Amino acid sequence: MGSRIDEFEELRPLLFSIAYRILGSVSEAEDAVQESWLRFEASATVPRSVKAFLSATVTRISIDVLRSARVRREQYVGTWFPEPLLADPYEDPARAAELADSVSMAALLLLERLSPLERAVFVLREVFDFGFPEVAEAVGRSEAACRQLAARARKHMADGRPRFEADRSEREELATQFFDALRDGNVLGLQELLAADVSMVGDGGGKAPQLARAIIGADKVARLLASAFPGMARADVSFEQHEVNGQPGAIFRDRDGKVINAMTLDIVEGRVQAIRSVINPDKLGHVGPVADAWAVHREVRRGLRGSER
Repeated sequence: MGSRIDEFEELRPLLFSIAYRILGSVSEAEDAVQESWLRFEASATVPRSVKAFLSATVTRISIDVLRSARVRREQYVGTWFPEPLLADPYEDPARAAELADSVSMAALLLLERLSPLERAVFVLREVFDFGFPEVAEAVGRSEAACRQLAARARKHMADGRPRFEADRSEREELATQFFDALRDGNVLGLQELLAADVSMVGDGGGKAPQLARAIIGADKVARLLASAFPGMARADVSFEQHEVNGQPGAIFRDRDGKVINAMTLDIVEGRVQAIRSVINPDKLGHVGPVADAWAVHREVRRGLRGSER
């Protein structure tokens, strides 16, 4: 039994990474991986390819979970974002850039437009380079059907996929400048780093303070960010830069170190194109102990009112 556990643990990072890209949820992906282990453990025979068996198992489980999750997401309060992922456990140096881009908030939101089958086929084929025979086995469709599903999914993704900054170090440098300007409340500094049509959106799920709608435009976004930070500083809100979903971002914390939100930046052609914040406490528990965002929000507002006197 020890060898079966070892085989599973070796494949766990890949299984999680497949499930997360299909589901957009850390907790649901972890559950799908655990269910895959239970089915593998209960199997009377050892499959010819453990990787193929487990990949197919976690894919089928994820498709079923996604179908039921779709209903909940349609009823979601406000904008729905995936649960933030701080580190992808699966690594492949030859495909590092593709793996990072495929887990970005922008890419995961595009994947939401696909049917569960299209999404699973795209993830297995385009992200993890599975052969069509393996993809067909995983989703229970013919190879010809999977080729059609892959072609449709590729077109949907290509039509909407943003072109991220190619040079990772340049992207990180621009993000550092952005967060320095945010910390300083530097409106002009922020404006220079933002795309003209930048958007800023938050996902509170009705359980945390969030913007009523997306804020669009460099001037509006820069002024809102710069005006908010003095109150945040008075409330002892801090943040540390951190890669989030393979892109530059930051984790914001209250004075006790509890997580308030996770922010990601889409950087395209040398400018910040989109700012997304996940504030819903239900989506942050895997990052660390979660703050009372409403209490922080009230304290920040008091701090801002105090600074106006």
